[in-house]
Amino acid sequence: MKDIKAMLPDELAAALKEMGEPAYRAKQIFQWLTRGVASFDEMTNLSKPLREKLQSSFSITSLKMLRKQVSAHDGTIKYLWELPDGNAVETVVMRYHHGNTVCISSQVGCRQGCAFCASTIGGLIRGLESSEMLEEVLSSERESGLKISNIVLMGIGEPLDNFDSVVRFLRLVNHPDGANIGMRHISLSTCGLIERFDDLAALDLQLTLSVSLHAPDDETRSRIMPANRGRGVEALIDACERYYRRTGRRISFEYAMIDGVNDTPKHAKLLARHAKRISAHVNLIPLNHVEERAFQPSTPEHLQQFIHILEREGVNVTVRRRLGSDVDASCGQLRKKVAEGRG
Repeated sequence: MKDIKAMLPDELAAALKEMGEPAYRAKQIFQWLTRGVASFDEMTNLSKPLREKLQSSFSITSLKMLRKQVSAHDGTIKYLWELPDGNAVETVVMRYHHGNTVCISSQVGCRQGCAFCASTIGGLIRGLESSEMLEEVLSSERESGLKISNIVLMGIGEPLDNFDSVVRFLRLVNHPDGANIGMRHISLSTCGLIERFDDLAALDLQLTLSVSLHAPDDETRSRIMPANRGRGVEALIDACERYYRRTGRRISFEYAMIDGVNDTPKHAKLLARHAKRISAHVNLIPLNHVEERAFQPSTPEHLQQFIHILEREGVNVTVRRRLGSDVDASCGQLRKKVAEGRG
């Protein structure tokens, strides 16, 4: 059966026309799906014969909550959702003064192999469907009771490695008849699959592109991020510059501070050079320790020294708040624990 939650209203209208139904029903159905109905019988303003037609031709994707953890420190909520095929992904709801943000996953597992990340342990299983990503947002909003105003694709997986499904998700969640979340309230994080940067820029979606840089030189970055091999930092910055020039949207460099690895003054000065070239914002991230990894977060002294160098060089820099540290907020940890428990 066709996945109806992955269809845009114009696609629904075309399908309804083939079924001999009026096109205006597409908007009604799309709105019902955004409200999170689990069956066509819940679409009470549709006739019973139409509901039966839909039931025989389409399926409605839904997620089952396997685990919910709420931080006692800051109210951050971590969900583990079971997908229709039995796999599981994580979603995090975070509260900020400017609104509530949901961090969603785009793949089950990840093939990128970043040395400090829990999501990539076990490799990639599959990419998420656009409907599954949409349901991460909708289910998180319904279950938490919090209105979601911002989305970050920074959970499990590499969004640009699941390009077509991610783009369709973005169009679904942005649609005015649905969740209607503005593109400027959406951030997409990538480890640097530069072969997709121009494709994304050509769509002119006006979202925020966050590049997980984590090291400003090839020697360090290739050691901790295999995606850098065969691409290189200079090629990555070139791709960032093209994206910035074409879209006019400032890029953010995500930079996990790892003790003794990427947090020296030399690293800070080189990072500043890259950031200034494209007017990028730098978001420093105190590393979330992962049990299976040997890395440790930078000391407070090294972090402050790093910030001082960037600010002295005229770089816009912030330090990400550590939210949900008591609920396995680093993506991949909860999924792994539950999988081990099942095993």
